[in-house]
Formats: sequence, C-alpha cells, structure tokens
Amino acid sequence: MEQVDTLRNGFKIIQDTERFQFGIDAVLLADFAVSGGLRSASGVQAGEKVIDLGTGTGIIPLLMAGSQALSSNNLKSSITFTGLEVQDASAEMAKRSIALNKLENQINIVKGNLCEVDKLFDKHSFNVVTCNPPYMADIHGKGNNLDAKTIARHEVLCTLEDVVAAADYLLATHGRFFMIHRPYRLPEIFESLATHKLEAKRMQLIYPFADKEPNMVMIEARKNAKRRLIIEPPLVVRNDDGEYTDEIHRIYGD
Repeated sequence: MEQVDTLRNGFKIIQDTERFQFGIDAVLLADFAVSGGLRSASGVQAGEKVIDLGTGTGIIPLLMAGSQALSSNNLKSSITFTGLEVQDASAEMAKRSIALNKLENQINIVKGNLCEVDKLFDKHSFNVVTCNPPYMADIHGKGNNLDAKTIARHEVLCTLEDVVAAADYLLATHGRFFMIHRPYRLPEIFESLATHKLEAKRMQLIYPFADKEPNMVMIEARKNAKRRLIIEPPLVVRNDDGEYTDEIHRIYGD
C-alpha cells in the first residue's frame, strides 16, 4: 500500500509499505556526501552533477537536494541530481515524488540498469556518484525470488564490482564516489576501487551502540587521486538507553 512520508527537509516521498522502504543507511549516506566530513571540504560543490545509483524511490537525491548544508551555502539551486533505478514501480514512484515536490528542474529519474550506464550516459559526465547498494552476496546469480526487497538487499541484479565499475565510467577526473556498505566486505571494496583507479580518501565506521561492532561503513573515493585515507571519528547510532545519539539527531534535523 502506498503512503506519503514527510522527510526532515520538508520534502515528501511516496513509498509502498509492501516494497522496500528507505532506512537510516540512506539518511547517513546523504549526509556523508553533502557534509564532506570533519577534516575535508569534499562535499557536493556548486554547479556539480550528482547521480545516485539504485535510487529506489529517490530518497538520496531528495535528502541531498533539500539538505540544510547546501541551502545554507547557497549551493542548492546550482546542483543537479539524477537517480538511476532498475525497478519500474520504484522509478515511477520516484518520478511522482519529484513532481510532488516540484523538483523536476533539479532532479531527474532515469529507468535503467547500472550495469548498462554506458548505454544511458556519456562517459565521465558526473562529478559525484552515490550508492547504497545491495549488501548481501549470498544469493547472487539465482533467478528466483526477485521481489523488490530481495533486489534491494542482495546482489541479484548487480554486484559490488558492477557498482564500482559504473562509478568509474560515470565520474570525471577527481570526481567523488560515496558508498555505504558492510565492514566485513572492506577487503573486496578496496580491491575493486583500486582496480578502477578510485582511491579511498575518507572512511567512517558506523556502530549501532558504542560497545558493539560496527555494522556499516561509509567510504568516499576519488577518481585518479593520490593515496591518503582519512578515518573519520566513529558514528554511534544509539546511546545505552536505545535513544539516538546527538549526532544522529543532528543528521535527522531534530
């Protein structure tokens, strides 16, 4: 069943409660890409072109387009966003969300497979690529059970390598690639980035609680850059009492 949810920035998003709905990982990635971190100025800049791979119902472009960081720096109107989505229903909902917020001049939704970006876009035509990809590789290659939630969570339509290769094709020299993933796949991530001449420049581990192991990691990589990796302070999601930490409240705009 469809519902309309209001985001922290006042924008509205159309989602289907029976399909995959966005979670905190999308919110964190959007903030990570926009903010540029505590020790760098690598966030989205004026006049840049941003593409979100596997955009779903358009959550990351909507969050980034309405972020307080961009608005306060007068960058919002000069940045354009593209969302690429392979599933018909999700792409159609994303387009309706864009229209609902009257953002047609700033956000464009394209129906297509990220494995075929060379057929959809010019090479090196974007400054920033974002992606919240499927995390699980355990059922890759199986042709059954391809419901929306499975496609979003498992590598059935694209692999980690496909995502990084797409970013390589799309990014201009020194363009930035922002991705959130699972820490246990970091060796694969670094190997794939190196293969495509994308240098990891910034990384932040995300902890559900301060005394637990990290369960997510965000990475910023740059095209054809020198080697130097900045480790951001750890991001803890919840306090011992289960409530969000101050940093998460900041990110959500509470």
